[in-house]
Amino acid sequence: MQGGRICLLLQDRDLRYSWVSGPLCDIPPTDILNRTDDDLSGILDLREAIAAKRRVLETGKPADAEFSRLLGGRRAFFGLHIEPAFGRNGAVEGVVCAALEVTERKERERQLYFLLREITHRSKNLLAVIQGMARQTAHYSGSIATFLERFSARLQALSQSHDLLVQQSWRSASLRDLMHGQLAAYLEGGSLTIEGPAVWLKPEAAQMVGLAVHELAANAVKYGALSRAKGKVSVAWRHAPDAGVEISWVESGGPEVNPSHGFGFGSVVLTRTLPSALGARVDLDFDRRGVRCRIAVPDVHVSRPDQAEHILTAPR
Repeated sequence: MQGGRICLLLQDRDLRYSWVSGPLCDIPPTDILNRTDDDLSGILDLREAIAAKRRVLETGKPADAEFSRLLGGRRAFFGLHIEPAFGRNGAVEGVVCAALEVTERKERERQLYFLLREITHRSKNLLAVIQGMARQTAHYSGSIATFLERFSARLQALSQSHDLLVQQSWRSASLRDLMHGQLAAYLEGGSLTIEGPAVWLKPEAAQMVGLAVHELAANAVKYGALSRAKGKVSVAWRHAPDAGVEISWVESGGPEVNPSHGFGFGSVVLTRTLPSALGARVDLDFDRRGVRCRIAVPDVHVSRPDQAEHILTAPR
């Protein structure tokens, strides 16, 4: 009956059916006439409907209710509008009902409910990330101007990862697209290379890895290989032996590394946030020839091929 005709029904005060306009939930009228709702309770879930009909009989005021039935292995839902049926003396002698299947509407409502719950969950997580980012950025900034510059850049990095996830309905993000999004400004001129197989990261990993790559790039621009015309950065990844993914960042050709520069907030992201949030293993090496970083993301944060095969790589 989804999107089909309305089934009209007439019942007396005992809720016995005296007239039926057509099939009700695939039940022919002949199987309904002269039977009561109690007789049909083994076929239909009429608890809410019966209670509503009895209120209409008592008050004489219209009411709405729902009932359901298992059909073909799924539960079908039906909306029911109930009006009092008045006799010649003005007394309520029964009810007139109109039933229409509303399964699709109920499914849309259910999906919307879960979507709103998911949005609320993601919003809380995002606010927590931004709050921590703001607190740590302020801690390592010597002035308001420096804070605003660094915090704005980090928000942009987070936004890049979110854009990719939104394009893929928040299922996962291509690691290649993630790298290109975070490093687009450094790709021209051959100072930076990106290489690796097709890998998709789940949402939390995409956000954290994107932020980590941004911090590595920002440090390379300020102190490392990207601060010199002849400097080189190689970014590569591979499927790790434990079925996760291993990402490497290798700098060369830049000024000799001074470990005392540290990373500030970037060091926090790499050595504390990634291990805490993802269970990732991070090796950060201030080799004098250039900073080197290895990030091993566990398998639980990597989408399986059957989950990702339908996901197209976002255009660059």
